[in-house]
Amino acid sequence: MRILIAEDSATCRMILSAALKEYGYEVIETKDGQQAWEKMRQPDAPQLAILDWIMPKMDGLSLLGKIRAQKTERPPYIIMLTGKDDKDDIILGLDAGANDYLSKTFDKRELRARVEVGRRMIELQDALIVTNEKLAFQAAHDALTGILNRRAILYRLEDEFINKKNNNPITIGMCDIDHFKKINDTYGHQTGDEVLCGLVKVFKECFSASDYFGRIGGEEFLIVASSSTKKEALTMFEKCCRHIADTKINTRSGGLSITISIGVASCTSKSSVDALLGAADSALYQAKNQGRNRVCYKNI
Repeated sequence: MRILIAEDSATCRMILSAALKEYGYEVIETKDGQQAWEKMRQPDAPQLAILDWIMPKMDGLSLLGKIRAQKTERPPYIIMLTGKDDKDDIILGLDAGANDYLSKTFDKRELRARVEVGRRMIELQDALIVTNEKLAFQAAHDALTGILNRRAILYRLEDEFINKKNNNPITIGMCDIDHFKKINDTYGHQTGDEVLCGLVKVFKECFSASDYFGRIGGEEFLIVASSSTKKEALTMFEKCCRHIADTKINTRSGGLSITISIGVASCTSKSSVDALLGAADSALYQAKNQGRNRVCYKNI
């Protein structure tokens, strides 16, 4: 772990640096508050810093305020180094955002103990962030296929309406696997699951990285072609429909051929999500009624 030392006294800085290196830490030394701030504002800034209270160019409290004003998921652990023994000063530093303080009359055992507390807190913070990221991913993604789930894809579509920046209409495709129940009844649900996963792989081959996909039902998917014109999006959906019909999905039951029906709809951001979804759903039923394995389009 890297530790930043901000201390204008060369002697104190040398003592701190030597002790921390002895304990196995990587040390970054700065001799004033401005230098320390330049280091702490970088994306790869140290996660633990020992800041002197009184320094040239920027004192420790001012530096602490700047560090705490940064928006970050991983705020650094800050130890204030001070010769001030007055309790009011110590409380002032802690209230300003310091995690701990260290008197300049410290011995090496105290330094090590306080830094170890900081290291453990950083590790706990990092573990909590990783856990939260995993939970957020699980909450937004379909467990089987790994793409967005119903709630997340609809949220992204709402966001598309709010943040639309170009003049292209918003185009979506409601996709349904034709006769999927027959696949489950004939080959079993495990094979059916593999068909769903294989279909998602084909979707990713057919659309661009800026488009996104969601599973909104058992064998029903929603695709948002966010960066395409209406004509381009319709062409992509038609090509995808043909590509799926020509592709065998690898499963435990062998390569299976499937087809899909797609209902495509477009509208401007001045319309509504409900209206767009309703139009796509209507187009999907039209595709099914016309014989399946096809794309039908409705404009709002």
